[in-house]
Amino acid sequence: MKPAYSIIKKPLITEKSSSLQSVLNKYTFEIYPDATRDQVAKAVEAQFKVKVSKVNIDNRKGKIRQSRQQRGITYKASDAKRAIVTLEKGSKIEFI
Repeated sequence: MKPAYSIIKKPLITEKSSSLQSVLNKYTFEIYPDATRDQVAKAVEAQFKVKVSKVNIDNRKGKIRQSRQQRGITYKASDAKRAIVTLEKGSKIEFI
């Protein structure tokens, strides 16, 4: 098994993910592109000492953007892969 730091990049703390945490006990993480559901579940369980019941993965494609300072220059925002992890009842992750 790969170590947890080679699967999970960082937890995502946004307004939407905070509401998912408080209401549905779901936590959102940004993960590396080659990570699978099983690897994410094992990494979260090992790193945070909790029990995972479900993992959903979301691949987000980067959008095409245009620079305002330099007219005519377009670039592509980076792609992102996210995992929404549902924990079993009674499990909780504390972020500082």
